[in-house]
Amino acid sequence: MHWEVVWRNLDYFLWGAYPDGPLGGLAVSILLAVLGIFGAFWLGLAAGLMRLSRRLWIKAPAVVYIEVIRGIPILMLIFWFYFLAPILFNETLPEFTSALTAFIIFTGAYVGEIVRAGVQALPRGQMEAARGQGLSHVQAMSYVILPQALRNMIPSFVNQFVSLTKDTSLAYIIGVNELTRTATQVNNRTLNAPTEIFITIAVMYFIVCYVLTSTSRRLEKHLSRYQARDR
Repeated sequence: MHWEVVWRNLDYFLWGAYPDGPLGGLAVSILLAVLGIFGAFWLGLAAGLMRLSRRLWIKAPAVVYIEVIRGIPILMLIFWFYFLAPILFNETLPEFTSALTAFIIFTGAYVGEIVRAGVQALPRGQMEAARGQGLSHVQAMSYVILPQALRNMIPSFVNQFVSLTKDTSLAYIIGVNELTRTATQVNNRTLNAPTEIFITIAVMYFIVCYVLTSTSRRLEKHLSRYQARDR
């Protein structure tokens, strides 16, 4: 076994050549996941609420977006944004931006379904009661429905964050210097420790995802106690 290869390159696995060179490794994977879930939350929130609308011209675009994107592999979306951007915008997008855009659009479709399911899971009387108090539909949704629904959606959002964190490994295919690509670079340079290198990055992914999954479980238990106390 050649674990010394891992120890010599551990800093490169964690943050690439930073600060002397560009950021890379696990730091870029986490950055992609954090920015991706942040952008996907707002996109998915809009799509989910649009899908709940009774107006067809509002609902139809959201339905098409969610159903089409959920039926397309994320790797294909990454390729689309990377190779079609020069054609559509007459300008090449950086690899990081292409991957991030694909992750936001892909994850946003799933977040939209989480939002739709979370709102529909609430008793229908909530909206009628809010409207009966003189609130408009938008006010009722903003101050009564969404705060309750979003609280129940937190575990699902965390699970989606875990999934996106693992999906960031696909960004290496277009040259983003995230964790999987840094491991491939080290492996190509040394050629004598592929097992040790890829076991190491597997453990890194596991640790990050395990922390997020444990957080999700604690949130679920906390929310269950909170809801039980409310009853």
